[in-house]
Amino acid sequence: MPDGGVSAGGLESRMLPVLEDARRRGLLGPGPLLPHLGHALGFGAAACTGAEGGPGGTPAWAGLDLGSGAGLPGLPLALTWPDSRWTLVDAGKRRVEFLVEAVRSLGLEDRVEVVAGRAEELGRHERLRGWFDLVVARGFGPPAVTAECAAGFLTVGGRLVVSEPPGGRPGRWPASGLAPLGLEPSATIETMGASYAVLHQRSPCPDRFPRRTGIPSKRPLFAAP
Repeated sequence: MPDGGVSAGGLESRMLPVLEDARRRGLLGPGPLLPHLGHALGFGAAACTGAEGGPGGTPAWAGLDLGSGAGLPGLPLALTWPDSRWTLVDAGKRRVEFLVEAVRSLGLEDRVEVVAGRAEELGRHERLRGWFDLVVARGFGPPAVTAECAAGFLTVGGRLVVSEPPGGRPGRWPASGLAPLGLEPSATIETMGASYAVLHQRSPCPDRFPRRTGIPSKRPLFAAP
C-alpha cells in the first residue's frame, strides 16, 4: 500500500458502497464487486511498470479516466494514490451525476474533478489538452477510437493504459496506426489477473486530432483484430 493511501480493506469499505450504488443505477454489470476493484488497481500497476525515474509507489501524476462510467478505475486509483489528481470524463448525464455524488461521498472533491462532455471535444479544450501524465480507459471503445480520443489529453512522456481482452490480442495497437497521433505501443502487462496495453506519448498530438465528434469511430485511423 502506498504511504498515505488506503489499505486493501479500507479501499473495499469505501468503494463497495459506491459500486453497489452504481449497480442499482444500472451503471455496472452483474457479478462480484471485488474483482472490479482488483481490475482497477491493475491499471495502476501497469502504469507504473517501467516508469523511467518514476514517482515510485505514490505517483503524483495528473490522471484522466476516459469514459469513467461507474468511476472505474479512476476512483480506486485516486484513493490509493493520495498525491495524484484526477479528471473523470463522461458524456452521459446519468453517469456524470453519479460520479459527482461518488466523488463527494468519498471526500475527494479537492483532487478529483468530474467533466461532462464528448472526448473528441474535451481533448481540444485548452485546459485539458496535453495536460495529463496518465490516461486510463476501461471500456471506452475500439483501439483506434480510444487512442485518438486519449492522445490529445496526454503530455509528451505520458502514458495510456487500456484494458485488454483476456490474454491480449496481437496487432491491436499497430505502431504505424498510432504514429500519426504521436503514440507508441510499449507493452502488454499481465497483472491482477488481467491484461493491459501500455502506450506512450512520444511527441505532441497533432492539432488535427482528435477529429470531430463521431468521426474517430466512423473512420478509424487503423483496424484492429
